[in-house]
This record gives sequence, structure tokens and C-alpha cells, in this order.
Amino acid sequence: MRIPSHIDNLLKKPIAVKPLSERVAHLRQLLREADGVLIGAGAGLSTAAGIRYDGNDFRREFRPWIERYGIADLYSSSFYPFDTEEEYWACWARHIWFCRYRPDALPLYKSLRELVDGKDYFVLTTNVDAQFVKSGFEIDRVFACQGDYGLFQTESGKSKTLYPNEAMVRRMMAATVDCRIPTELIPHDPVTGERLVPNLRVDDHFVEDAHWHRMAQRYEDFVERHRDGHLVLLELGVGFNTPGIIRYPFEQMAAQYPHAALVRFNQQPMTVIPGIKDLTVFNDCNDVMKVLTKLKDD
Repeated sequence: MRIPSHIDNLLKKPIAVKPLSERVAHLRQLLREADGVLIGAGAGLSTAAGIRYDGNDFRREFRPWIERYGIADLYSSSFYPFDTEEEYWACWARHIWFCRYRPDALPLYKSLRELVDGKDYFVLTTNVDAQFVKSGFEIDRVFACQGDYGLFQTESGKSKTLYPNEAMVRRMMAATVDCRIPTELIPHDPVTGERLVPNLRVDDHFVEDAHWHRMAQRYEDFVERHRDGHLVLLELGVGFNTPGIIRYPFEQMAAQYPHAALVRFNQQPMTVIPGIKDLTVFNDCNDVMKVLTKLKDD
């Protein structure tokens, strides 16, 4: 995504950063006084946790696709124009497994769960790897607004039924030969016969089912409940691909709510919305585990 020039100019301005020990101490105090903790998590968090779209694990698991199609990473594989459905699903089944079913609950996410233990918390995330729920966050406190690798939907989005896909994905992987699956394993809606696709927000056909709307309401209720209290906005690895979902709303809350504090882990820490009273920045999402360890040990 191209960052607008007026925002890009803001991001290039240096930001004064206090010593790490002072920032950690302030975060500890914020959490101690917090009435609520709202976590906003983007792709940078899962990257820091160890889910990479490139690197050695990718090259090992996708070597046949790299050699045959010249795919450089998982992101580019998502847009590769495969000639057949059999090829498309052989790659996508492995893609889903690699991100959704291969990793267990990762230590970084488990440490985050420990951080909010005993607190009123909620999670808003654009990540689709289900690491929050895997790591013990309550499913009714996690709004994965961009979808879930673990679900299929109809291509048209007309049906609001979502299908858990682990069994289908594993069958496709087990039957993959020469970067193709058998035709009979191509997933279709069992009711209408329509083609199924991953439940990811890639176009206007994304399905928002009853659970999605329930979580959207719970998010709104959480924010409203804590607007006048001590609310910690913990923003982790959120860039500018979809800033209107987490980054800008978090800044607005930090500027408008009387006792809200924004804690941002990002290589682009600058704010766009003026008037934020309490801002703590860590310039790299890879510092999350380091900071969590200090919070636990000190």
C-alpha cells in the first residue's frame, strides 16, 4: 500500500524515545491501574512470533512450488495464476496448513495471554492465523475481523455458512502429487455445490457470519464500557495496509478518551491524529517478547 505523502512526512520525523527501562516501568504502571486492556494486533505480531511468509521453513515446505512456479514467498503465492483448480488447491491447502495448523500456540502469544490474566481485555486483530485463541484467549474476546484461515466460505458469499476446513486441508495435502490434488477433493459447498474459498477479506464477497457480527458488537461494547476509565490500548505490529481498522481508531481513542493510554510496538511509531496525551512507543515489534519478559521478571 502506498502511504499518503502527508502521513509519510509525519513518519519521517524523529520521535523522542525514553530509555527502555522507563518505558517498561510506565507500561507496568499502566497495566496495574488499567480497568481494561484493548489489544490491537497486526501482521507484525505474528511475524515477531515466528510465522514468516518466507525464510527457511517456507523454502523447505514449498520447494516443489518454488522450483515449478518460481514462487518467492507465501504472499506472492496467494496471487499466482494457476492454470487448474487442482494446482490452485494443492498450493492453498499447504498455505493454510503452514500458517493455521502447523504452528502450535507460540510463546509470544502465550506470554501476551499471561499479561492480561485477571484483567478485562479484548482483542481486535487483522491476523487470520488464530494464534490468540490457540494461546488461551477466550474466543468471545477475540474479534478476527479479516477472517480465519481455518474456515471456508462460498465464492459468491451468498451463503452465510462457514465450514471448518482442517480435515479437508489435510486430505488435500496427503493426496497432493506433482503439485496437484485429485479433482474429487476440490472443495464445494455440500448444499449448493458452489466453489469454496478461504474465508479471508480479499473482496466484497467476504462472509461476515453471525459470530463475526457478535464479535463486532462485543468490541463496540468493550470500548464503550471503558471510554471513561483507565484504558490501555496495546497496539502490536500494525502498519499501514489497513490503518482504518486498528491504527487510526486506537489513536482516536487515545486522543479523545480522558484516561486512555496508547502503547505502540512498530517500526513506524509516529502518530497521525493529534492530541494523544499518553503515548509509549517501542520501535520494533520484535521487542514485544523482550518487554514482556522484563514485565514478568522485574
